[in-house]
Amino acid sequence: MNASGGAAFVFPGQGSQSVGMLKALAAEHPEIVETFREASGVLGYDLWDRAQNGPEEALNRTAVTQPALLAADVGCYRAWHANGGARPVVMAGHSLGEYAALVCAEALDFREAVRLVARRGELMQAAVPEGEGAMAAILGLADEAVEAVCRDCAQDEVLAAANYNAPGQVVIAGARAAVDRALTAARAAGARRSVVLAVSAPSHCGLMRSAAQEFALALAPVAVKAPVVPVIHNAMVAAVSEPDRIREALISQLFSPVRWVETIRQMAERGASRILECGPGKVLTGLNKRIVDLPCAALGEPADFGAALGAAGP
Repeated sequence: MNASGGAAFVFPGQGSQSVGMLKALAAEHPEIVETFREASGVLGYDLWDRAQNGPEEALNRTAVTQPALLAADVGCYRAWHANGGARPVVMAGHSLGEYAALVCAEALDFREAVRLVARRGELMQAAVPEGEGAMAAILGLADEAVEAVCRDCAQDEVLAAANYNAPGQVVIAGARAAVDRALTAARAAGARRSVVLAVSAPSHCGLMRSAAQEFALALAPVAVKAPVVPVIHNAMVAAVSEPDRIREALISQLFSPVRWVETIRQMAERGASRILECGPGKVLTGLNKRIVDLPCAALGEPADFGAALGAAGP
């Protein structure tokens, strides 16, 4: 595989799953189904069947969604690799996608990562009883304004910015009542839109600290290597190579915000000349185009995959 190319790779996380995801691409690239088969061997059920045939409620269960998206992201990258795609200069993943980035950077074994994210999903779901936590997207307010809304509306409950996804698009997370108060306050402050998200656990806020403590125990015995490609971590917006620091980044990620805007800007600063979204959907590609003035493309459909693979230079 060519080690040059100037491309940055980003891997999507929860929210990008859908029943039937990557079906057309997998028909042309058997590496994808083989990756799902490998994950199925770890999980004890047919993950590809779950991803292709649902039902949607089963795929959307956090403990299923996480390994399914990991397999989708890694399978897409393996297909890229198998077809001579250039090695990226830097990688990152949005929340769960960070595990795919670490697998593709050879820092984590794929089977170990499947076990880890399945456990991560279980712990996240168990940390907060269903209905007691929530996440919501706020559009059209500056980051500082969203942070002020969170401070004003917390009222001794957990409430914080969870995802800095793009300029003017921040996701908040916390106790359900506090999120509801924040939605009202955000509209009063001039938000163009504010809406509760259909998620089963309030990620990237203080409500996940107990899950992080339990997850640290699962992560401790897992072999971690220095990545062969730099991976920018969500929580610290930095690439690290020491195994203990990578573990620290993955633990703190559970209760820390995803600093996506800073991550994408750092990719540009590191010399990336295009950003490719490796996995199902085009959510990150839409965000990335609002953050940097670089070519951004997704790889999840055959035509897009072929166009990116055939693009001359970076």
